[in-house]
Amino acid sequence: MFRKFVTMLAAIVGLTGFASEAHAATTTIKISTLAPPDSPWGHEFKRWASDVSKDTNGELQLDFQWNGQAGDEVLMVQKVRSGQLDGAAVSAFGLAQTGVTDMLIFNAPGIFSSWSQLDSVRDALKDDLNKQFEAKGFTVLGWSDAGAAKAMSIGFEAHRPTDLQGKGVFFSAGDPIQPVLFSTIGGLTPKMLTIGEIFPALTNVSVNFLTVPPLVAEELQWASRISHICTETVSFYIGALVVSSARLKPRAKTPRSHDGGSSCWGSGRFAPPRRATTSCTGRTAGGCTPSARSSCPRARCVT
Repeated sequence: MFRKFVTMLAAIVGLTGFASEAHAATTTIKISTLAPPDSPWGHEFKRWASDVSKDTNGELQLDFQWNGQAGDEVLMVQKVRSGQLDGAAVSAFGLAQTGVTDMLIFNAPGIFSSWSQLDSVRDALKDDLNKQFEAKGFTVLGWSDAGAAKAMSIGFEAHRPTDLQGKGVFFSAGDPIQPVLFSTIGGLTPKMLTIGEIFPALTNVSVNFLTVPPLVAEELQWASRISHICTETVSFYIGALVVSSARLKPRAKTPRSHDGGSSCWGSGRFAPPRRATTSCTGRTAGGCTPSARSSCPRARCVT
């Protein structure tokens, strides 16, 4: 799927009229992400941006806005829709903000028991989902996986849902699932927090429970506040890179060839892999000791 990104981005340079025949002006594609620049995802995005620049002789630049600089995922999607951003790398919750609410099934707890099961469902639905995104004005350029979500807590062990009663819990904007779960458990007053508010809340322990993939907790520095982590997978976090379909519409020209001959556009040589690969280290947290594999983002060494 990411290979399609190369062809489409090349179309922007060659077809939108930004480039002249004599000398191509630089086209910059603005993409927002919650990922830190030094995370495994950040490294892949930067490598990809570098390859894109080299393979287009600098005519096309990918400008990533890291750490949620453009806001949370709800705001990111709004900015893509309004033209303030060209694209965004978001989770299933962010993808649902496009209007394709079927994406929420992928983040629902207990729906999938393994990555292979999730992959099978996603592959079966991919064409239909792509059409739904197109109908909403978005184009999916590549699917991604963030990891298997684990229950994490501060100062207590969570063995059953009722263990959360009276504890500090939160949900993110655009997440319709967690509020329903907390309401079903009862005895909870969840807070809605932005991505930037989570770390301070964990620090002052106004929030002492969360459910995220271990790598996400590590890269966003939340893991430093966690005392307990359970090895059982609650749900799987997936996402995608989406861009405004209007930004990709051709206007005038044909992409120019390089090396005096065949075109290198769309070769896929600089398309990033769908899954980041990284070494994994285990973490002992309080009464729970997850295996090293549970700290991996997805690199086929989890579950």
